Amino acid sequence: MRVVVTREAGRGDALRTWLPDGAEVVEVPVTVTHYEEPDALLRAARDLPHAGAYAVLAVTSARGAGAAALVRPVVGPHSEVASVGPATSAALRARGLMVSVEGTGGAAELAEVIERGPVVVVAASDAREELTQRLTQRGLAVSRLACYETRPREPDEAGAAALARADVVLVGAPSAWAVARAYVGESTWVVVPGATTARAVAADHARVLEGWDPSLRERLVTITGRDPRGR
Repeated sequence: MRVVVTREAGRGDALRTWLPDGAEVVEVPVTVTHYEEPDALLRAARDLPHAGAYAVLAVTSARGAGAAALVRPVVGPHSEVASVGPATSAALRARGLMVSVEGTGGAAELAEVIERGPVVVVAASDAREELTQRLTQRGLAVSRLACYETRPREPDEAGAAALARADVVLVGAPSAWAVARAYVGESTWVVVPGATTARAVAADHARVLEGWDPSLRERLVTITGRDPRGR
């Protein structure tokens, strides 16, 4: 079984432990993250319209966990922490934040279960507007705090070839799929962490498997029908 992990270098270690023993695993990063400097992030947090009084701190990605931990004392020291997906929740808990509300079905689901405002959404500078728009439609005051930017990274020749011949490709975000899509074959299974990325992939690719957890090992063997050692 040939598996390609498209996460950035060093971010795919946990995923490797959930892959079938004997699988041929190649890392082909298709994005690079540029994080906001802590001092600049804190200044931006202090300038938010409801700084110190936000009732909910919503985090859309695991990459925003560090920023959320940094700015929470500034935006709302007693704020409820809400997250999009289990991977984000795990990253927040690792930073010492207790997650009160989780949208397992993506940003749209999270928007429906946040009950009070004002809300500050910690996200990428180029994040989709779905969560902010839905909260605003419900009459809640919403601010956004950009903490990082995800930029595309085209694979080199070897990386492109690995994507093209993969049985399975792991894609962590819509931004990663935007790059990988050009190289992934129609018969390849694309595995995603949650509903938001699943919808992005399913828009133009039929074989999508949702969920990054220890059960992935058995599920991959089942859906591909391939012995991980290639037999």
